[in-house]
Amino acid sequence: MNTKIKVMLVDDSAVVRQVLQQVLERDKNIEVIGAAADPIFAQSRMSKQWPDVIVLDVEMPRMDGITFLKKLMAERPTPVVMCSSLTSKGAQTSMKALAAGAVAVVAKPTVGVKEYLESAAGQLIMEIKAAAKANMRNMPTATVAPAQAVTTPAKFSADAVIPLRSSGSTVSTNKIAALGTSTGGTQALEYVLTRLPRNCPGIVIVQHMPEKFTAAFAERLNSICELEILEAESGYQVAPGRALIAPGGKHMLLRRNGAQYFVEIMSGPPVNRHRPSVDVLFRSVAQAAGRNALGIIMTGMGDDGAKGLLELRNAGALTIGQDERSCIVYGMPKEAAKIGAVAREISLDRIPQCILDMGASLTASAQRG
Repeated sequence: MNTKIKVMLVDDSAVVRQVLQQVLERDKNIEVIGAAADPIFAQSRMSKQWPDVIVLDVEMPRMDGITFLKKLMAERPTPVVMCSSLTSKGAQTSMKALAAGAVAVVAKPTVGVKEYLESAAGQLIMEIKAAAKANMRNMPTATVAPAQAVTTPAKFSADAVIPLRSSGSTVSTNKIAALGTSTGGTQALEYVLTRLPRNCPGIVIVQHMPEKFTAAFAERLNSICELEILEAESGYQVAPGRALIAPGGKHMLLRRNGAQYFVEIMSGPPVNRHRPSVDVLFRSVAQAAGRNALGIIMTGMGDDGAKGLLELRNAGALTIGQDERSCIVYGMPKEAAKIGAVAREISLDRIPQCILDMGASLTASAQRG
C-alpha cells in the first residue's frame, strides 16, 4: 500500500498556506495534515500527528523559522524544507537554515508569491519527496543543504548543452576532481572540503541550488576551509587548492587550453530538470581531462550525473559513488551504480583521502613519465 507523505505547512501568510496546500494536494502521494501561522501553533498540531516533512517559513511572529528548526533538530530531527526569499539576505539566512539541519531550501520572491508558487509547484513537490527519503541520522550538525531551479516539464539530456564526443588526447597531467550532488549534498560537501589541504587537486562542483544561493554557499565554505572556494565564473582557472562551485541557474563546463584547465559558465535548458546539471559537468570533464580526472557522485535524489559518470569511467577516469550508509538520500549514487558508472563505492568519511590519493598517484605517474 502506498503511504502518503504527511506534510505540515508553517507560514505566517494565509495566502501562502492556502496556495501551498492546494498545489501540494494535487499530488496523490502527498497529504497536508496541517497548516499553521507560526511554530507555536505548529507544535500544538504536531503533538497530535507528527509530519514526515515540514515546509517552514523563515520570518514569523513569536518564533522565527531558524529557532524552530534548531529546536526540532535537537528534540526530534525531522526533514525540513525551508522557504526563503530570493534575495541576498534570504540567501544568507538560507545558509544558516541549512547549517542548522534543513534538508532543502526553496526560494520564493518578495512579490508575486502566489503566481510563483503555482508555477514552481513541481519543484517544491520534488523537494518534499526528496526530503521524505532523507536519512536524518546522517545529517551533520553544522553545515548546509540544497535546493534547485524551477522544474521544466521536458527532461533534457546533456546533449542539449554539450555534444557527446570522445575525450581528446591527454596533454595535461594536472589533476581534476569533479563532484556532483543534490539533496543533503551541501552537508556532505562541507564535510569533504573542510578536510582537504591547500595542495589538493583542483575541484569542480555541481550542487543543485537556486540562483543567488550558490554565492552565499561558496562564501560560507571559503570562510571555514583551507581551500579557496569560489562561485565559478567563465574563465576561472581550475588549480590545486581551489574548488569552483557552479552558479545556480547556469551550467558549468570544464575546458582545457594546453595544459591548463578552466571553466565555462553558460545558459541552456535544464538537464535532468536541473541547471546546473551534474551530467553536463561530468561529460565536459570526461572530454577535457579523461583519465586525469576523478568523478564522485554523492548524496541526492534522482539520476542527474549517472550517465555523465559512466562517460567519465569510459574515458579512463576513476569513478566513485557515495555509499548508502553515509548518504542522506541514496538516489543519485544508486542510479549511477545501476548502469555500471561506479568503479568504487565508499563512505563519506573516505572521500577526502580518495581525492588526495588520486592527486598523489597522478603526480607519481607524471614523474615516472
